[in-house]
Amino acid sequence: MGRAFEYRKARKLKRWGNMAKTFTKLGKEIIIAVKAGGPDPHSNSKLRALIQNAKAENMPKENVERAIKKATSKEQADIKEVVYEGYGPHGIAILVETATDNPTRTVANVRSYFTKFGGSLGTQGCVSFMFEHKCFFKVKNKEGVDPEELELELIDLGVSELFVDEDDIINIYGEYESFGQLQKYVEDNAFELVSAEFVRIPTDTKEIADDEVAGVVKLLQKLEEDEDVSNVYHTMANEIPDED
Repeated sequence: MGRAFEYRKARKLKRWGNMAKTFTKLGKEIIIAVKAGGPDPHSNSKLRALIQNAKAENMPKENVERAIKKATSKEQADIKEVVYEGYGPHGIAILVETATDNPTRTVANVRSYFTKFGGSLGTQGCVSFMFEHKCFFKVKNKEGVDPEELELELIDLGVSELFVDEDDIINIYGEYESFGQLQKYVEDNAFELVSAEFVRIPTDTKEIADDEVAGVVKLLQKLEEDEDVSNVYHTMANEIPDED
């Protein structure tokens, strides 16, 4: 199943926060999408995808509607997407995506986490070159679909890898700029969308000693717990142990 499968297993730390934090993060993403493209999901493809993501996370419909309403309110502060980069313990590169209405607060928190757990926050561009920015779709498989033929058909739309996982879900990785046209293909061909997002895939990973993994995980966990943090990506090759 290639690189995509290996990346899917360990591409980032699993969500450590509770459901409420997940909903908060989704709400921020919805607000950003509405401010950028309007409140109508029919004309705002990113909002359409986020609503489906919220459904996949069992986010109540009223929470989604509330976020859309907040985005159109004059009282709603602008939420900015800011990326922070640095190194964790043992030279593991870490990239942190955030959505925040107070970047001063967020950068102070992120810097403190790196410092506390033996890492260092770096400058813009210091580790981002180690990751490929991709769009990633998960759609339900359909009877009669040949994954190899589908992948060949989608290459011209920017797909770099496609495979069917053990749950019979088609996983589609494409170029960052191909999000819109791939989403249109999925919708036009009546595939049931499970989720759609942007991901960062490490181009190279680093294996560290087993007794060093826990130190890196503590930093990743702390970053993930921050409500301003949307996603955390890293270059550690070791499998992350279960939380319990």
